[in-house]
Amino acid sequence: MPFGNIGIPGLILILIIALIIFGPSKLPELGKAFGRTLSEFKSATRGLMAGDEDGKNEEKSRQGANPSASADPK
Repeated sequence: MPFGNIGIPGLILILIIALIIFGPSKLPELGKAFGRTLSEFKSATRGLMAGDEDGKNEEKSRQGANPSASADPK
């Protein structure tokens, strides 16, 4: 991973470049948008993980209720 060890000086440099490019009035808006995007991503991944677990639980309950459904009829 090429960006694994950025460190404090690298972060400061990135913030200075962002300040120069976007200006001080746009940085709070960009931060809010980034935060919203990150929280939506987190909630979507949690939903996917919960959906996977629900699907596994439903499959197990179906197999427990009807064990012949999972057996090969041949």
